[in-house]
Amino acid sequence: MAKIQMTTPLVEMDGDEMTRVLWTMIKDELLYPFVDLKTEYYDLGLEKRNETDDQITVDSANATIKYGVAVKCATITPNAARVKEYNLKEMWKSPNGTIRAILDGTVFRAPILVKGIEPYVKTWKKPITIARHAYGDVYKASEMKIPAAGKVELVYTGADGESRELIHTFEGAGIVQGMHNKNDSIESFARSCFNYALDTKQDLWFATKDTISKKYDHTFKDIFQEIYDNEYKEKFEALGIEYFYTLIDDAVARVIRSEGGYIWACKNYDGDVMSDMVATAFGSLSMMTSVLVSPSGVYEYEAAHGTVQRHYYRHLKGEKTSTNPIATIFAWSGALRKRGEMDKLPELMEFADKLEKACIDTIESGKMTGDLACLSTLDNVETLNSEEFIKAIRANLEKLV
Repeated sequence: MAKIQMTTPLVEMDGDEMTRVLWTMIKDELLYPFVDLKTEYYDLGLEKRNETDDQITVDSANATIKYGVAVKCATITPNAARVKEYNLKEMWKSPNGTIRAILDGTVFRAPILVKGIEPYVKTWKKPITIARHAYGDVYKASEMKIPAAGKVELVYTGADGESRELIHTFEGAGIVQGMHNKNDSIESFARSCFNYALDTKQDLWFATKDTISKKYDHTFKDIFQEIYDNEYKEKFEALGIEYFYTLIDDAVARVIRSEGGYIWACKNYDGDVMSDMVATAFGSLSMMTSVLVSPSGVYEYEAAHGTVQRHYYRHLKGEKTSTNPIATIFAWSGALRKRGEMDKLPELMEFADKLEKACIDTIESGKMTGDLACLSTLDNVETLNSEEFIKAIRANLEKLV
């Protein structure tokens, strides 16, 4: 069989630990045999980020802007323990945060549904897509430990002088955090959400806590409403879909009672937490698609989970692991489909569809990794290690291509 040809490279961002091991397996078993894969490769493993003072992360984001589509492996965001373990020059920031800030994008995450893996929330029948703002808030915050009694203020220095807002008068030691966002980033977030809702013909919910955060969160609410009223209201009504705003706590209650089938837009931290909640409640963090979409039409596909550190340490000891690669495979299939769409290569788009079907067929036949085996309601479940599972997917893929 002749390999499917590509005309424009994908930006390929390699990662860390067990997901890096799976990354190689996926390319060797599921991509190279079928596609003449063209990528511009960036190693975002922690050692290379440390070696380049994190410049390689910036370079990969700029390459994504150039080529329009990227696929990213999970990466380590170092804490103090990781600084010591990897002998880092400093505690480098989240590569995801850096990339998201440069692309000014919104992260859309949705569960991958398969027969035999039933949601913990019994009312959920359709996917719930989390739209996560990808700039600012706690991910761009400045923090300070307050050693003793004193006054802490917010200070804005403009062309016309200073304005001040008291944060707290400390009577003893404490902590303080200052976070920010930008109106133009919030506007991009809103438009990305409205456009995605139109593209997928789904209702859009947006939730913050404006009753408590009367300036910060309220600004998000106001910008969303203004853009909706001025630019999207008629388009939504023509399609018969709805946009509405509610408080984050009310949204959580509504989500648990719903059947799914909508987009839930959240601020950066809320989206981080709620996407993990939704993914886990649908079955597994490894069964979640994730794509960063910029207002200019740039796409970066990734797995929604971490680097699976515990399995990696077992792998280093020579032990077999049953690590679920589905989210990483779907990152590749999503990127290949988008590349095919942009370059008008229907055979590449069809291959992406067949790759995803092979994954689902494998699980629904009873062959799966351990995280799914313990959840499955199917009869005759067979638990496979990572390599066996990927080979089983390949066997099904070969029947389809």
